[in-house]
Amino acid sequence: MLSAADLIQRVETGMLDTVLVAMTDMQGRLQGKRCSARYFVEEVLEHATEACNYLLAVDVDMTTVDGYTMSSWDTGYGDFVLRPDLTTLRLVPWLPGTAMVLCDVEQVEPSGQPVAPSPRQVLRTQLDRLAEHGFRAYVGTELEFLVFDDSYEAALRGGYRDLTPANQYNVDYSMLGTARIEPLLRRIRNEMSGAGMYVESAKGECNPGQHEIAFRYDEALVTCDNHSIYKTGAKEIAAQEGRSITFMAKYNEREGNSCHIHLSLRNAADEPVFVGDGAGGESALMRHFLAGQLDCLREFTYLLAPNINSYKRFQAGSFAPTAVAWGRDNRTCAMRVVGHGPALRFENRVPGGDVNPYLAVAATIAAGLHGIEHRLPLEPEFHGNAYRSQRPRVPRTLRDAAQLFGDSKIARAAFGEEVVAHYRNAAQVELDAYDAAVTDWERVRGFERL
Repeated sequence: MLSAADLIQRVETGMLDTVLVAMTDMQGRLQGKRCSARYFVEEVLEHATEACNYLLAVDVDMTTVDGYTMSSWDTGYGDFVLRPDLTTLRLVPWLPGTAMVLCDVEQVEPSGQPVAPSPRQVLRTQLDRLAEHGFRAYVGTELEFLVFDDSYEAALRGGYRDLTPANQYNVDYSMLGTARIEPLLRRIRNEMSGAGMYVESAKGECNPGQHEIAFRYDEALVTCDNHSIYKTGAKEIAAQEGRSITFMAKYNEREGNSCHIHLSLRNAADEPVFVGDGAGGESALMRHFLAGQLDCLREFTYLLAPNINSYKRFQAGSFAPTAVAWGRDNRTCAMRVVGHGPALRFENRVPGGDVNPYLAVAATIAAGLHGIEHRLPLEPEFHGNAYRSQRPRVPRTLRDAAQLFGDSKIARAAFGEEVVAHYRNAAQVELDAYDAAVTDWERVRGFERL
């Protein structure tokens, strides 16, 4: 990590020549500008910079789409301000002479107000609500990915079909399996450490070529910032190595890429507040917070699973949840309680690797606050196989999840009308694009046989 003084000194001595000025968009991607280091120091550091406000009003292909009040042809596609958050300033070890800073998104003057639907602002709003109750959230995200021996360019030319996974079989926890691609994994681990992150470990996963690199938990905003930088950086490092990585939720019919989110709370004295005298060592506050997760999960699923492909993960026996239930160390439930004493926390198992971390963590905090503010009682823990239970189900399609989110009074109370309308439109854009597409499955199914 760098202070502004560190940055200026490195620019003056010629050690840095480029500063990446980035925001996170609705899809969880870093967008922004590559500024000359001199320009950043002389202008952006004090005055910020601007970017077209369509960055929060386009689809995944950067296509301008209808339905957003923030940005459109009718409003002229103006600018918003990218305000550097200097607490995020850091080196980028995989790019020579380069630093990076993440930004908050603001309206241009004279307003200067935060742009409410900006993912980082959506999370900030929920963190502010949490602070009003005297709490801070600590979060860890466990992000899985698939590695292929094909470059991104080769994968595109082949229509992303018949790619060669970096491992040929299930390497879950296999030391041999991770050794096979250790040069890539080591680069990612070490260079993320050089970018200010605390790397814990790497391990193999179930799908051929599937791996996970784990990072130490931190305050919620820090974790989400690191998550976004890591996801982009891992792709860039893989590309430099002639390989490709995908974080899509479900690449094939085997195990998908998950992004389990671990969350706990501390008070102003930095004491863990999930610890108490409950049967499992949990506090009444944790029971209310967890009850809120169950009460809101169906209505908030869209913020945890934002794409058509996200819902392909939710299959019985896949380690992705289908039942709205909680259990102690039970991986068949949507909410899994783990840890003991000060480490007591819960794991939200719904998100996939395609999740926008800011929105998912914001949804998890908002659900917990709903439970606290309404003192919701926690149902008994689930024992056994939740896949075979009669518990309510996680929405099975984006269409269902978007409808539940758009109609949710709880979502409007937590996020505000502007944010709900913005993301409900984003879901509709994705649905319209999918409904108009003709898939390979349809061609195989119908070309000759129908």
